[in-house]
Amino acid sequence: MPPSPSTIDLHTHTTRSDGLLTPAAIVRAAADAGVRLLAITDHDNLAGYREVVAAGAVPPGITVIPGVEINAIVARELGVWEGELHILGFGLDPSDATLEATLSAQRGRRRERFERTVARLRELDLPIDEHLAELSDSDDDALGRPTVARALIAAGHAASVEDAFGRLIGWGMPGYIPRTGLGPVEAIEAIRAAGGIAVLAHFGEASSRVEVIRELVDAGLAGLEVHYRSFDAATVFAVGEVALALGLLATGGSDYHGDTMTYAEAHAGLWIPPEVGERLLAALERRP
Repeated sequence: MPPSPSTIDLHTHTTRSDGLLTPAAIVRAAADAGVRLLAITDHDNLAGYREVVAAGAVPPGITVIPGVEINAIVARELGVWEGELHILGFGLDPSDATLEATLSAQRGRRRERFERTVARLRELDLPIDEHLAELSDSDDDALGRPTVARALIAAGHAASVEDAFGRLIGWGMPGYIPRTGLGPVEAIEAIRAAGGIAVLAHFGEASSRVEVIRELVDAGLAGLEVHYRSFDAATVFAVGEVALALGLLATGGSDYHGDTMTYAEAHAGLWIPPEVGERLLAALERRP
């Protein structure tokens, strides 16, 4: 259990990618839970951040910073989960046209993978088309496998998101379709070019894969997600030691999507020391 309610959450998802809460709803839920520094980190999409700012939907007392999560493809065999490393970006310029073009291309690849997954499930006699009827063919949000998993549940083909991944659409399962898109170095470069700080997300094996992280540091990686909600205390300590040894910023977050609990329930299990937010904001202030 955390020593006290966390005032920081630097990893959340909204309906602009594969979360269940709208951007305004997650900001409100975080504010109600006591969060004072929040990052919306939708997959390949900054639209959620732009939406809440444009609508004036940020309540007093909470600071929302622009963020993104890029699922980067590892081109060579490193033994990492699903052949991916997830790169978070913080403090990017939400109006950067080059970044938006890069993220738009990523979203296009996500849409293609999504459609191929639906087709594969149809071939497996696990159709979910009618449960995706509300999605537009021109939908440019960053569609992900959680959306497929929810449709599988609605169609009676899976009992939960975890079950859907574990039996049907996870790595090596019958409905799995490989991802295409940016590699880790390309993702880091895109984030940095837009004025952001790049952080490696939920890499619990950091202490045994330091050589991988060193390569990313050479490419401009600036941080590690140390205080990830599902990490146990030993993992937090181990990942934190790697961050300290390599001079990387420690970040943390709930990675909230909304499938299994309310935001308040997820927040109750989240602890991020206040200095994490202070150091991140200071690093953002020091950017050229």
